[in-house]
Parts: sequence; structure tokens; C-alpha cells
Amino acid sequence: MERESSYAADLLHSKAHAALSPVDHSLTTELVMGVLRWRSLLDLQIAKASSQPLARLDLEILTALRLAVYQFRWLSRIPARAAINESVELVKRARKRSAASFVNAVLRKLAASAHAVPPAIDGASVEALAASAAHPEWLVERWVQAYGLEAAIQICGHNQSVPVSALRLRHPEAEDELRAEGLELAPGAFLASARRVVRGDVTGSSAYRSGRCVIQDEASQLVAALLGHGSSILDCCAAPGGKTLAIADRNTNSTITAVDLHPHRARLLRRLMRAPDSSGDSGENIRIVAADARDLPFTDCFDRVLADVPCSGTGTLSRNPEIKWRLKADDLADLQARQLAILRSAMDRVTAGGRIVYSTCSLEREENEDVVEAALAGGAPFRVIECGKELAALKEQGKFIWDNPNTLTRGPYLRTLPGVHPCDGFFAAILERK
Repeated sequence: MERESSYAADLLHSKAHAALSPVDHSLTTELVMGVLRWRSLLDLQIAKASSQPLARLDLEILTALRLAVYQFRWLSRIPARAAINESVELVKRARKRSAASFVNAVLRKLAASAHAVPPAIDGASVEALAASAAHPEWLVERWVQAYGLEAAIQICGHNQSVPVSALRLRHPEAEDELRAEGLELAPGAFLASARRVVRGDVTGSSAYRSGRCVIQDEASQLVAALLGHGSSILDCCAAPGGKTLAIADRNTNSTITAVDLHPHRARLLRRLMRAPDSSGDSGENIRIVAADARDLPFTDCFDRVLADVPCSGTGTLSRNPEIKWRLKADDLADLQARQLAILRSAMDRVTAGGRIVYSTCSLEREENEDVVEAALAGGAPFRVIECGKELAALKEQGKFIWDNPNTLTRGPYLRTLPGVHPCDGFFAAILERK
């Protein structure tokens, strides 16, 4: 992850870890995600005990130190001596044997005062919140300005916790199958077709392996539901395919075109959808196209378009904590330029009276309202549809079960906040061609 900017969730669910027992995989996940969530606090403690500045430590050494200190401070069932021994061995295996005594000394010093009590989040100020919740101060300051201090405290608290796994039931019988295999489920918060996993491993179930249920955050499910029904549908940035599949399940008689920039991700989509190659014709209603959404390679127009664009992902930090250490404020301008290009390209492919849903899993205005407003500037032939009214319509249909749809909107847009709402942070705008 540190060397190649890979994502923890992808690596933890890759084939490289398939041989681990469920217990060992759970511990691996706890260690990796825990170190990522609390990295700045771990580094602060290491710096106090280290005779060397952290900037001068090799990556392998710093990683081994972080792993041990996380076990000291956050886990109560692993003896300190075991954590120390493992980290020293990791350093040796990384061919940094000369640093073994240094690592041993630092960790023994820290273990002497270790107490396995997670820190309390201090919301007295932006600075205190950022430090105690292990977030970059610039991000916390933005959230306080945009949403208020209390909401920022809830966002940070959610980001530091293990997120709930949400499911979308593709077939009604999947719930009984999951329960029969020992999983404990609770109703979803937003959608009648959603369930929350209280206990159990969904990925080992027959219903999951056969595709009768999928793991998908409820806010993500809600964005797909807002797209509604159409006869011809375009998903501009389809991979990894959760929203595409949700759209296909709701539009079984429609023609759906799913686009992704990267050929290898398009191949994964084909496997997920069990769809033919875009050059083939097997009678399926989904075609997969590897292409740049900023310059779509066809002239077809669609009555429903989803532009779920690549974004910073700041609404998903509980699942992807590495993002907060990689993202820089300057990155937002580059992301915005790409997002605006995708949205404008998508708008060109909408029929008269058709709709486009623009969405991100970002909390940042530059990627959300600003992109929509820029795309509509200059007399673009679109009008904004109130998301609140669409949620109310879904509620009348029995599909949407949240008590007050207006709590999920900000102006005409959908806006969920992690911690404030029981889901990831998502933004969505519905635009209709006049």
C-alpha cells in the first residue's frame, strides 16, 4: 500500500489472502485498518520514544513499529511481548536486521506504559478534533465550515469505527438462506431491499457466492434507486459494478450500457454481470464498453444516465482510511476538472425529457455542487430535479423506508454524512433535459 498506493480493502480481499483462516483474516484486517485509521496518533507515540526522527526511518521499520503500538493501545488480547517479538521479526524478514535492536528498544519503552484503551475524541476545536481523531487538520476544518462542528465530530467518529456491512437482497429467498447459514441480519435503514449484517461472514455464504445478495452501502443503493426506470440506460463509470447491477435488477427489460476507462476493470464487469463482450451479441441486455467517459465512443442517446464519477472518496474513510493520508487539497482541482468533463460528456448523451444522476462519495463541495453548477452554467438545457421529491415518491412505492426524506437532502441534492446518517457519505444531483 505504501509503495504502490494500493487500497487496503482490495488487497485484504485478494487471492493472496484467500488461504488465511477466518480468524487470521479478521486479525489481519483489524491490524491493517486500525493502523491506517490511527496512524497519526501512532506516529506521535513512536516519535516520543524514538531516538531517530520518524522521517529518517525506513518504511519497513516504521510499519513494524506502528503495528506493535496499535496492538499495545487498541487490542487487549495480544500480549505486549508477542507484539514486540513479531515486529522485531518483521524487521529482520525485511532485511533490516541492523534495526532490530532499535525496534526492540522503542517498543519495550512504549509497552511499559501501554494501556489498551482507545482514545476519546476531543471536539473542543478543529485542532483538538483533528489530533484526537487522527485526521488531517485541513480536512476537518473544511467539514466544520461546511457542516458545523457537531457534524464534523460525528463524521470523524464514524471514520474511526468499523463500518456496518450492508446488503442488497437481489432475491427474496436470499434472506432465509443467509439466516439458515447462521448470519444475523437487521432491516436496512433506507431501503426495503437492504439488510444490515449484525453477525456472521456474508462472503462465505452460498447466497453471496451465487450472487443472490451483494454487499453494497445503503447510500450507494439509494443513488442507484434515484436513477429510476428507463428503456435505454448508460452507466458512465461503472466499475466495480454495484450500482450497474442494482440498475439492471430494476430495469430487466432495458438496454444497459456500462462504460469503464480501464480494460481490466471492464473485464471484471463482464464477469460480474455475466454479460457478453461489447462486440458480441448474445441477446443479453447489458453491454460493457472499455472507454473514456470524457469522450464516449458512440452517438447513442439514453433516457437515463448515471455519472457516478471518480472522486476523492472522503465520504468512505471508515472503509478506506488510507485516503485521508494520501489526499492533498490541491488534488480537488484536478478531480473537479475530470468530473466536469465526464458530466458534460454524459449530458450530451441524454434524450429530451431524459435524466442524468450525477453522484460522488465525496464530502467536498468542489466535487459536488460546484461541478453541477459549472455544468449548468451558460444555458445548458437541463433543470435540477428535487431529490427530496424523488425520495418521497420512492417512499410511496414502499421502496424507501427512512422516516423523513428531507433529512437526507441539502437544497435540491441528496447529501448523506457518515455518522450523521447510518451510511457512507454520498452526494447526488438529478438533472433533466428540457
